[in-house]
Amino acid sequence: MAYDLRFYRTRARMSGEKFGKIIGVVRSTVSRLESGELRLDEKQAAALDQHFATSGHFLRLLTYAKLGHDPDWFKEHVSYEARAFLLKIYELALIPGLLQTEEYARACFEAAGVEDVDAQVAARLARQKTLERSPRPLLWILLSQNVIEWPVGGPEVMRRQLGHLLDATRGSDAILRVVPRTTGATIGLDGAFKILSVAEGDVAYTEAHGGGRLILATQEARQFGIRWDRIGGNALPKDASRSMIEQVMEDMR
Repeated sequence: MAYDLRFYRTRARMSGEKFGKIIGVVRSTVSRLESGELRLDEKQAAALDQHFATSGHFLRLLTYAKLGHDPDWFKEHVSYEARAFLLKIYELALIPGLLQTEEYARACFEAAGVEDVDAQVAARLARQKTLERSPRPLLWILLSQNVIEWPVGGPEVMRRQLGHLLDATRGSDAILRVVPRTTGATIGLDGAFKILSVAEGDVAYTEAHGGGRLILATQEARQFGIRWDRIGGNALPKDASRSMIEQVMEDMR
């Protein structure tokens, strides 16, 4: 797709600026699209097909590109995570990987019976460097009450984990809210997921045993945004959520 973008532009003897006007972007964005750093979205592909009268060529390429992404969906999800400017995370059972302490992560991998625990822990901690970017991505987190009360690794490990969670979400670029069990049945019981907002739009990732699923289609990703809002409607406010976590920490002493 990146090759074809450049091919059609140069064949038409267009500057990057003129080409960008067709799809509503600036010249520097055209360069990033042609290098493969950014990806075309459906609206842009349709605009190119209309301008060049290609009978849907770019939309077909986009469709096959989405179907043919890396079969290791978790790996590709991490690549989106590393450049997202907003991360919306909903967790039903575990502290999000980006905010896990080494002890907590180790306890999770040991319980899962993975072969090389050290390597898995190191990989998870390396992912957390994305939170050290400048500017740091916005972090909006919804957690089921089960997440903060299940003593993974034992009470002391869990207390330190919850303390780290509070510290890491203290700034104005983070929102942490807890969905209490008193809510009863919610759509969130279906499972954990996250929404990653990148330059070319939103993608979603759902957790599953043995892997997950990356959602690239705009309409389906939008449905996860609606799901997020519905779950958030049942969550405690920020201050009440933090107070609940602090009380759980106290109870684990």
